[in-house]
Amino acid sequence: MVSAARIAILVRRTPILFLAIVLLAIGAAGAFHAPAMAQEEEQQQDRGWSLRDLLFPRRSERFEPPLDIERAKPKPRKPRVPRAPVEPQMPIAEKAPDARIVLVVGDFMASGLAEGLDTAFADNPAVRIVVRANGSSGFVRDDFYNWPEQIKSLIETEKPAAVVVMLGSNDRQQMKVGDVREQPRSENWTKEYEQRTDAFGKAIAAAKVPFLWVGMPAFRVPKMTSDMLAFNDIYHKAAESHGGEFVDVWDGFVDENGAFITSGPDMNGQPVRLRADDGINVSKAGKRKLAFYTEKPLMKILGLAAPGSLAPAAAPAGAPVEAPAPAAAPIVIDRTAPMLLSDPALDGGTELLGAAPPAKANPALPGEKLVIEGKAPEASPGRADDFSWPPKTPAAAAAATDTTTAINP
Repeated sequence: MVSAARIAILVRRTPILFLAIVLLAIGAAGAFHAPAMAQEEEQQQDRGWSLRDLLFPRRSERFEPPLDIERAKPKPRKPRVPRAPVEPQMPIAEKAPDARIVLVVGDFMASGLAEGLDTAFADNPAVRIVVRANGSSGFVRDDFYNWPEQIKSLIETEKPAAVVVMLGSNDRQQMKVGDVREQPRSENWTKEYEQRTDAFGKAIAAAKVPFLWVGMPAFRVPKMTSDMLAFNDIYHKAAESHGGEFVDVWDGFVDENGAFITSGPDMNGQPVRLRADDGINVSKAGKRKLAFYTEKPLMKILGLAAPGSLAPAAAPAGAPVEAPAPAAAPIVIDRTAPMLLSDPALDGGTELLGAAPPAKANPALPGEKLVIEGKAPEASPGRADDFSWPPKTPAAAAAATDTTTAINP
């Protein structure tokens, strides 16, 4: 008989034996399954593809990309920024040694105006634009830059034929009047400001130089716009009080409702950007538009017909003078009276209208006999309106040309 110890050993080894048997069974099944799969694939290749294979492919036929390969992501395209149209190059003429000098003074707005005027008169050798602006200056901070005093030395140095002023965009600040700092546009502030602008105009008039005072445009901030309107009234008064001319540019930089605009029509009526993003500075087109408002009165002072044209006889020595063209001889036009294209009188006349009326033929024409005497012309024999009876022969009809036809009973 089997001892209890041997039975215990068999019990402990039973799981190991069972596992070995399972592994042997799996290996045998794989050995039988591999040839079967190979045979099935060969048969599949021999008989071709079926609809089932297309709709439900076997796992071995499916293509799965490797996990470590990632699809390349397309790079985002940068938006194309349209290029600004290239402006044609303006011809720059060499200035004559004795060209007339236009002195432009003021703040940073005057610098932009001078750039526009330089472009406007680039092809005129008889005019030179000279800018003497101080971007941070104004009438309020006379301790920083005193314009009534500085303008005298600038005129003596440059000896200009005309002075163009654009000043005041920096003056929206406190002003020291005596020992008190007054707030902008208060009563004392305005009174002192008027005195300083008046002194500036008086200094230019004392130099006996014609001048233009260009007003301020509108700005984006409404408070600045209202201040510039008040300043322009003061500048207008100061300019006209001392023989100058005020140039109003306000309408060129506002819409039809008087509001500030960033873009608007240029000097040719084309829509362009006139102001910078800050709503204060002007663009290149805006500078040219400022100059456009200033050109006409400036040309009147200089005696020019148009920018770039030849100077008249009043131009300085050395400037080209266009001789007046000789008067053209009067053109003699030999006119004839018109002649009718038709012949309403039915007489075949060829005389011109207004000539002596032709003599009436005797006997009267058939048309006149019908209108005046009421006698119709004789009907031709055999015609539809020939009602004579008995019918007339052509010889008889010719003998009775002065009688009307009658119907005989």
